[in-house]
Amino acid sequence: MFGLPLLSLIIFLPVLGILILFFIPKAQTSTIRGVSVATTLVTFLLSLLILAHFNTAQPGFQLEEKLSWIPQVNINYHVGVDGLSYSMIFLTALLCFLACFASFSIKDRIKEYFIFYLMLEVGMIGTFLALDLFLFYVFWEITLVPMYFLIGIWGGSRKEYAAIKFFLYTLAGSVFMLLGILALYFNSAPHTFSIVELIAQNSLFPRLFQNIIFAALFFGFAIKVPVFPFHTWLPDAHVEAPTPASVLLAGVLLKMGGYGFFRISYPILPEAAKFFAPAIALLALIGIVYGAFVAMAQTDFKKMVAYSSVSHMGFVMLGLASLNPIGFSGAYLQMFNHGIITGAMFLLVGVLYDRAHTRDLNAFGGLREVVPVFSGMLIFFSLASLGLPGLSGFVSEFLSLLGGFKAFRLFTIISVTGIIVTAGYILFMIQRILLGPLNPKWKSLAEINTREILTLVPLLILTLALGVYPKLILDILNPGLNLILKAIGVAN
Repeated sequence: MFGLPLLSLIIFLPVLGILILFFIPKAQTSTIRGVSVATTLVTFLLSLLILAHFNTAQPGFQLEEKLSWIPQVNINYHVGVDGLSYSMIFLTALLCFLACFASFSIKDRIKEYFIFYLMLEVGMIGTFLALDLFLFYVFWEITLVPMYFLIGIWGGSRKEYAAIKFFLYTLAGSVFMLLGILALYFNSAPHTFSIVELIAQNSLFPRLFQNIIFAALFFGFAIKVPVFPFHTWLPDAHVEAPTPASVLLAGVLLKMGGYGFFRISYPILPEAAKFFAPAIALLALIGIVYGAFVAMAQTDFKKMVAYSSVSHMGFVMLGLASLNPIGFSGAYLQMFNHGIITGAMFLLVGVLYDRAHTRDLNAFGGLREVVPVFSGMLIFFSLASLGLPGLSGFVSEFLSLLGGFKAFRLFTIISVTGIIVTAGYILFMIQRILLGPLNPKWKSLAEINTREILTLVPLLILTLALGVYPKLILDILNPGLNLILKAIGVAN
């Protein structure tokens, strides 16, 4: 249908940007930033071009590219896109482009920073498009290295500790995931790493084998989500990471874990998905409520948003555990919406920190008087985060709860507590930062600038559009989600 290998182009275009950066002297910071922005912009435009050649009504994978890679063990370079992967590459390309502008606040070792930044984009997009488990694992691991350095070099005062903790947690999960992938390969007939072929063979895997492999993959994906109690690396990583890295960490990297469940664990291991559903629902409940209560207790703005991610991603796991079309739609939509809303929240945290050099919520007060545009942006995205009807966060949480209620009534009723607490800590945060008497220390605080506004406006438009008309993305997602439900053996 289209001559160019669009999927390979969007995966490896940032590599071209990296190669160009290698030949630019490190003193030419403006050129380095310009090349990086141009690279992420063209990558984003490619994501729109893929949509133009994508049939949203057609289930299954499109624009597939397959080349023999390591024929001795039947490993192929196999990529393809469906609604699930497209929504994630659009989100990745958009956030990488916007966070690239936020990266202008980086002042040290700029050339190295953008090389790692673009390498991270390669790994994230590749993960969402891989249809071979070996290739999936390679791209998954590629994301680990640049994020480690982005935190460890350009992070805050405890950056080394946070980077090592992130690295060790993710690596530990990856080891279990690799063992599970190898077990799937050796128990398939013929031996294959192809996700499509393994889904077709899912009825051949014994239930005990499925349970063991599901548990192995669970560690890898759950740490990334992060599911309680594997979440403890996240607040440290977020607090110490530079703002753009926090945006990509919350907006994209956490989604890789959820995507792994949807793409690999559930369709390939359907009996295990049913067996572990109650346990996953329980962990989702704990994550929703625990994350919200811990967020309420925070005085560090960034740590509050980080713990809110633990709570919000709990809705993804609740919808996933429901094993029904409504819950699945809510869970996947929540992944997308969380990326947009929380990405914007971290950008706003960065705006405030760049000016005030503190994230202590108790140090502010009355800022609406001096930074009204910033205040309006913060209120908008805060209300989206707490799930205000009319904004995108409400739709996905509602569908997740509705699907969860059909499967786990008691767990879902208790989970609603998390929504109430979320409203509490969000409104308490707004009160401490924007309301009350103005702290004289901030009477000359600079308003949000044009560059920073432009990074937020696309996210604002998406949040509003999907809140009013979620069918825009649900029509893209549902054919792929229905195929997963069919593979699990659930009527849709």
